[in-house]
Amino acid sequence: MQRISSRNARFQVWQASLTNRTKRQRAGEFLVQGVRPISVAVDNGWPVRTVITDASRPLSKWASELLQRLPDVERVAMAPELLAELGEKEDPELIAVLELPADDLDRIPVGPEFLGVVFDRPTGPGNIGSIIRSADAFGADGLIVTGHAADVYDPKAVRATTGSLFAVPAVRAASHREVLDWVRRSPVPIVVVGTDEHGTIDVYDFDFTQPVLLLIGNETAGLSTAWKEAADHLVRIPITGSASSLNAANAATAVLYEISRQRGRATHT
Repeated sequence: MQRISSRNARFQVWQASLTNRTKRQRAGEFLVQGVRPISVAVDNGWPVRTVITDASRPLSKWASELLQRLPDVERVAMAPELLAELGEKEDPELIAVLELPADDLDRIPVGPEFLGVVFDRPTGPGNIGSIIRSADAFGADGLIVTGHAADVYDPKAVRATTGSLFAVPAVRAASHREVLDWVRRSPVPIVVVGTDEHGTIDVYDFDFTQPVLLLIGNETAGLSTAWKEAADHLVRIPITGSASSLNAANAATAVLYEISRQRGRATHT
């Protein structure tokens, strides 16, 4: 077992991965902390490269059992003050270094009840994490982040998923074109449905029981013109009161709930 008690080169690589997307991508790994996120990652077979533990304290029952499940994974004992820096002052007992998966759209399974979500050019990593969490909660098969956007593997995004990142595939795509090509290759017909305040159909009047790719727009600008033109339908969420619009993550959650409600009702009738 390696021990790290100073800000050596390896520590600096991990520290840089917290804030530098390019270095995170170059290293091909990202840091995860928290009992639930790490447990869900291991349960779902995500490749763990390294487990970093606090060199100053004994392992909890959870940490001991986790390490027993990962007998061949490298283990590093780190000075507590350094571990706290990697944990961004959260004082973690253990941090897992996970391998970044490929941005391959085929990681997202497509079947007769397909539900996928596209988040177009998001600027807030927390919103990405929140939508992944909602996608998991309401039965979506995966999330696609398109365009110039915040990073799925930003620590803020990872934390906001509370582990759902490791249960629902999240893939980054450079543009709408490669996503549409993937949709066209689908073994089942997929309806592309955009959300827009000027949509022509209320969400509860649209049939979401068919295979659907749901489009959520940028937090400020909404869907790009390209995505609006690519959508087969544009739906809207009726809102009242003085609010002019909903936060992107809230809007996604509202539509995903409606999709889940419709599909649940169809199953029981």
